[in-house]
Amino acid sequence: MSKRGKSDRARPAKVRDVFVPRPFAGLVDEAQWIALRELVPAATAPLTLAAELRERYGERPVTLATVLPMAWPAMTKPDGRIFIGLQRHVQSGDVSRDLAVALLCALDTEPGQTVAVPALPGPGPRLRDVLDDRTLDVTLHDGFDFWLDPDASDDPNVKASLERANASIYPTVALAAAPAAYWCRVPDKAHVRWVLPDEEDRAMDALARLGAGGGLLLGEGTKFAGMFRAHGLLVPVWDLPRGPEAEEWEVPLAEFTKRYGEALAVESSLTAAERRSRQGLLGRQLTLR
Repeated sequence: MSKRGKSDRARPAKVRDVFVPRPFAGLVDEAQWIALRELVPAATAPLTLAAELRERYGERPVTLATVLPMAWPAMTKPDGRIFIGLQRHVQSGDVSRDLAVALLCALDTEPGQTVAVPALPGPGPRLRDVLDDRTLDVTLHDGFDFWLDPDASDDPNVKASLERANASIYPTVALAAAPAAYWCRVPDKAHVRWVLPDEEDRAMDALARLGAGGGLLLGEGTKFAGMFRAHGLLVPVWDLPRGPEAEEWEVPLAEFTKRYGEALAVESSLTAAERRSRQGLLGRQLTLR
């Protein structure tokens, strides 16, 4: 056999990456998964393994976290607990597949040891295959201290990462007026951001109707800043005065959700004014992958 033939046989197969534009589609709480990945700095939610995995691995406690130390995809604790990180540095084109692989790798890792996760996992199980899919019970945190065990001698690198991460957090509050809606305060203003649960074109048409009728604002002193597309869903963003606290925006957002629902229910084609409004909204739209 030629040297070239031996070299070709030894070369590992290339993993093909496939981009999935709406990776959380089909999950009960799709919009909340997106909010935790794109809007919320520090939060956790318990996850339940699918029945098949519970039979194989037992009742391992699994926690979804917005971000883990040094943006790890997963970590295991000495007592067997597993954390899965949503916001990470390395990812493929299918976020759902990435998270499923991180969970499976963590389950196969000895408790307390570093979890090795492939950057490009290739085809295989996704979140719906490895989880008992339920509404997420989200807990927001003021910092990332949930990373550390009080009685454990934790890695100094993790503690340094914790300090940097805590310093970057802006105050964030979940709003009760709409699922997956969050208020945050940044240095010069505040924002409300809401992950709309509806299919993109329908959501855009509803916003266009509201824009044409002057119904996009949350009240005096507010500005509809635009929107971004995150994992296949739209996320409108409002600029707000910095002073008022989060609870003061519950009623304005509730009133907006009512207007939005009414606009979403309209089945007729957009009017000329609404089409112009739609074009203006498209011009202020960004895409987050």
